[in-house]
Amino acid sequence: MYSMKRILFILFALTVIPCTLPVNAEYLPEIQLDVRDYDAIELPAGTFIGVESMQEISTQYCQNGYKVAFVTMNDLYMRDTNVVPENTAFIGYVEDVHDPIVGTNASFKVKISKMILPDGYEIPLNGYIYSDNGNKIGGEMTAPAAWRRMPHYQGDIGNKTTLQIRPGRERKKGSHAIILSGENRIIVLTEPLMITHTLTD
Repeated sequence: MYSMKRILFILFALTVIPCTLPVNAEYLPEIQLDVRDYDAIELPAGTFIGVESMQEISTQYCQNGYKVAFVTMNDLYMRDTNVVPENTAFIGYVEDVHDPIVGTNASFKVKISKMILPDGYEIPLNGYIYSDNGNKIGGEMTAPAAWRRMPHYQGDIGNKTTLQIRPGRERKKGSHAIILSGENRIIVLTEPLMITHTLTD
């Protein structure tokens, strides 16, 4: 008998009490969320973005972690949307710095970590200043320190001998790698970039 009363009370509580809570339907339409009416746009990994350097970057005085900035000079559209407007800033830092040595020029990489739209909105990203050497700026082999003459025998032309100039084994000391202020460069995205904010006219 006692358990039957308990069951009846629980059923009463579940059906009657929620109906007695005050609800003012006239206020419900005023509750609105400020949601943008478009979906995020994805820039895939490997996308190129043309930029201009805002400062000189050199292995002569820049170490790992040195902050750098680039800016776009043109709009970048995807479909009909301007996803990277002109004057968007790209902020990053120098990493993997190597000083010049005999035989090899200095080198560094520039990691890009975020973009700042002209209205101040920031979007994080993963990218590098592009180069065809694994995104490494510099690192080329230096010119030979000396050239030597070596005889070259041409047995098929009357046993004639000619002298050829060939590079010696020693190489010159490398020079510092540099990106000049105002130099045009390309950012390559290493991960997809989700554009969740765009500028509209």
